Amino acid sequence: MSSGPREVLTRPAPDPDVTVAYGALPDQVADLRRPVGAGPTRPLVVVVHGGFWRAEYDRAHTGPLAAGLAALGYPVAQVEYRRTGQPGGGWPATLTDVRDAVATLPGLAARELPDRVAPGPPLLVGHSAGGHLALYVAATAPETMAGVLALAPVADLAEAYRRDLDGGAVAALLGGGPTEVPDRYAHADPSISVPTRTPAVVVHGVLDEQVPIALSRAFVAKARAMGAPVSLVELARCEHFGLIDPASPAWPEVTGALRSLQQGQRPLTQRR
Repeated sequence: MSSGPREVLTRPAPDPDVTVAYGALPDQVADLRRPVGAGPTRPLVVVVHGGFWRAEYDRAHTGPLAAGLAALGYPVAQVEYRRTGQPGGGWPATLTDVRDAVATLPGLAARELPDRVAPGPPLLVGHSAGGHLALYVAATAPETMAGVLALAPVADLAEAYRRDLDGGAVAALLGGGPTEVPDRYAHADPSISVPTRTPAVVVHGVLDEQVPIALSRAFVAKARAMGAPVSLVELARCEHFGLIDPASPAWPEVTGALRSLQQGQRPLTQRR
């Protein structure tokens, strides 16, 4: 029996097929999962885990999500990156690690998973702080990706700082608040540096207590006003962790949004 929404964070998942390095440091690695079954090649899906950028959360907790996507026929890469509380973590390495990984992983995956990865840039799936990192890459290196599925993303760093989400997590990432390091916010905050070229779907649960849905609503409204191909799917009965749980009622919404990105469809803003 499930012990609650957080149970997915420690649920065992099958081991990845192979771990590859996109850099020279211990945390510059990614776990690759081969798509299950025979089927057509699909673009690589790069999963960027959350945990408010902190060292105590690593890629292991996205194992069920990654295995669930592989079961649907997607080749999957679970990215690790340097995090706050680790040597080198925080500004700017946490952000640049993910940007470097997204640029490098399609080639590594094609080599390690021959005939299973469609040519071309990957799709990004980022949850929570990983959603922020995915939107950051979309804004700063849009040519390296085909689309972003942002699940309960921290899409407004300045507002997250004001709300003191996870006890100072944004200040730990960027080294201060918006008035102290404004140039860092201008570069790293999706609500300021809006990704306008990359198709994106934001999925957020109305019951989310870790990252309030107000951040996604404001971000999507601003992005759409700027002409960005971004949409929002609001899930009325979903909290923060159901979005990464293949056993949750939210899973069909998550996989449907990913499918729409893969097919190049422009999704519509919806409330469900």
